[in-house]
Amino acid sequence: MKGLILSGGKGTRLRPLTHTQAKQLVPVANKPIIFYGIEALAEAGIKDIGIVVGDTKAEIRRAVGNGADRGLKITYIDQDAPLGLAHAVKISQDYLKNDSFVMYLGDNIIFGGVRNFVKKFRKEKPNSQILLAHVPNPSEFGVAQLAGDRVVRLDEKPKRPKSDLALVGVYLFDRSVFEAVNAIKPSKRNELEITDAIQYLIEKKYNVQSHIIDGWWKDTGKLEDILEANRMILDGLAANIRGKVDKKSKVEFKVVVERGAQVVNSVIRGPAIIGKGARVIDSYVGPFTSIEHGVCLEKVEIEHSIVLENSTIKNIGKRISDSLIGRNVCIEPSNGRPESYQFMVGDNSSVMVY
Repeated sequence: MKGLILSGGKGTRLRPLTHTQAKQLVPVANKPIIFYGIEALAEAGIKDIGIVVGDTKAEIRRAVGNGADRGLKITYIDQDAPLGLAHAVKISQDYLKNDSFVMYLGDNIIFGGVRNFVKKFRKEKPNSQILLAHVPNPSEFGVAQLAGDRVVRLDEKPKRPKSDLALVGVYLFDRSVFEAVNAIKPSKRNELEITDAIQYLIEKKYNVQSHIIDGWWKDTGKLEDILEANRMILDGLAANIRGKVDKKSKVEFKVVVERGAQVVNSVIRGPAIIGKGARVIDSYVGPFTSIEHGVCLEKVEIEHSIVLENSTIKNIGKRISDSLIGRNVCIEPSNGRPESYQFMVGDNSSVMVY
């Protein structure tokens, strides 16, 4: 069995951050999102993984490599344009050949991984197995109707959903899916929809099974979802202090301080993680906060946020919360006169000043 990770999307809902990096490389708990999918497949015993890449392929290749350091074989598959999930399967046929495979959307995180789902698929050998979750907003997802465990109908982002069961970003297929992706036509948004491909299998009487997950799952396509995924993963961390914490500082609850990090005269209240080489000086880092490597915080209060590598935040008079701050960002007050705010802000940004 092989793995297929889809990493070709543009990440428009996370702009401006994704103007300069792949959305699958945005870190959650200081680990790029795509690595959660890679690790989930590896834990399920899948060592041969294809990654479908688009405009950000160079970044993905640099970050992931050939997989040898993890005992994996990574193959990259170029997708000229994001023309749908079923299109990604279609162009991967030469790589997948006749093997069954797990398709994993590269911006999804599933708590507990996929090992049990892969085990069930291997044992029962359906033509397809899809993962579903109850959601409060089904019209934003592909939605399934069931008869027992069998799937009888799928609709992509329906205006009037027939159920609250959304497709989670993990699908298991045998080779019959290639018949489907080669038979369906583009949707109104000019994409080959994976829901249409699975619906084709249903109508042709292939065995399409479902599994409703009982843990948490996140499609991290929006800021609030990234922050929630960060919160959930941080909550599962064990305290581990490997950097330097001086005697004037307090570290409470589940806190990771990585090697080379320094905490000086500060309070770190977990769950939180302070990355390698980061410096936290005269500051407060509150729960559910990830500080990536090389970050400098000085006289700052921050919580429920993510700060990416090599950024500097100093002397901010009010607490920062619910924020995603990019790489190499500098946030500090101006000492000039007259007193003023000074911004350099990219397209599609959101800045709130009080």
